Amino acid sequence: MRPSPYLIALVLICAAVTVFASVWWRDMTFPLLLVWLALAMLTVADLVLSNLSGRMAVNVDLPPQGFVGHTTAFTAGIRPQKGALPQKIEIRVDLAPELVIGETRWLEPAPDAGEKLLKVSLDLHLKRRGQFAVNELWLKWPSRLKLLELIARMPVGKEIAVQPDISPVLSGAIKTQILPLEAGQKDLRLRGEGSEFHQLREFTSGMDPRSIDWKRSARMRSLVVREMRAERNHQIILCVDSGRLMAEQLAGFTKLDRAINAALAMCWGAGLAGDLVGFYSFDSRPRLFVPALPGRAAFPRLQTVCAGLRYETQETNHTLGLTHLSGRLKRRSLIVIFSDFVDTITAELMIENIQVLARHHFVVYVALRDPVLTKLIEPEETTLDAVARSVAARQVLNERRAVMEKLARMGVLCLDSTPEALTSDLIARYIEIKSREMI
Repeated sequence: MRPSPYLIALVLICAAVTVFASVWWRDMTFPLLLVWLALAMLTVADLVLSNLSGRMAVNVDLPPQGFVGHTTAFTAGIRPQKGALPQKIEIRVDLAPELVIGETRWLEPAPDAGEKLLKVSLDLHLKRRGQFAVNELWLKWPSRLKLLELIARMPVGKEIAVQPDISPVLSGAIKTQILPLEAGQKDLRLRGEGSEFHQLREFTSGMDPRSIDWKRSARMRSLVVREMRAERNHQIILCVDSGRLMAEQLAGFTKLDRAINAALAMCWGAGLAGDLVGFYSFDSRPRLFVPALPGRAAFPRLQTVCAGLRYETQETNHTLGLTHLSGRLKRRSLIVIFSDFVDTITAELMIENIQVLARHHFVVYVALRDPVLTKLIEPEETTLDAVARSVAARQVLNERRAVMEKLARMGVLCLDSTPEALTSDLIARYIEIKSREMI
């Protein structure tokens, strides 16, 4: 409870009147005393009418889990224990800094509650992974005579687990992209040009004569062709750099979270295509290594591992991390490296170690491009600061392009994508790799 602006204004007015009357009329002591007494009694009456003790009861609802980068709703139902609802109620929630409050929506009182239940819904933006608590809820409303502001603290004790975003998997978007590998036009091309025997078919007009199996044709006394399909059970290693640069915010949340979301989508897509998927993370030293398993079986395990991946503040040691990975792999694999760099100088060691991996494995390097840099290149205003920022942004993009071109010359497939398009672009590259049998 605290005094309202109305009560403070009344006290200041009474104080000014008291000082003025005491200077000019010395016999006004008794009337002034009555004025102060009346104000005090009015405040006490307002306090009694407001029924402070146990006036509000609050029921809260918070989902037990949510996806990073998404928004979830925190709802509270406010019901007065006595009397009617106040005309104006303010709400404040004590929660972790990783949960950012967005829009607040007040809902109409429920008709079945006799107009005595008011609901409020707060949008919580989930910025980082982890287990976060909503501790307390504070309510503030004016008293009957608006001389006081009543404040109530309500314990909440709710927790929400912020998990990696697997909404593309749940929505079926990944399965839609992978579907051409299972049936349709691309499947026919893979069956004709693959490296794994599929079946024998009778030769018909229009087929490639080079696919005729002459020995079996002589035995069967009719022309038959060998139909091939793309090889399955490839080993895919999702390699995530969890160092300092990946903990930076990019378009709402960290690069690490965006890399994890894309890696899980890749894991699910590879499982649908029949490949094996493993996981590896490193920063200043190797962190986690999950051996390759069939994609569908690996997905829940990788989801649990990625949910507990920490945001590190140390610089990434590409030499130690990638050398350790090379020693753990016993067969040729598709290695998808999610990492980042600042300029060509800091990328030198990364390039050297990726080159060593590329001698025995097929490497895909994935980096996130900041959309703000593209906007800074062409400023709307030609001020001195805007021109300086444009020159710096252009230099950064040129150095990124030089690094990507150097990796491409080594046989590394590079993907420099925007945050919003990362998942779909990565799945598209995976389909291209499978259809061209590049592993």
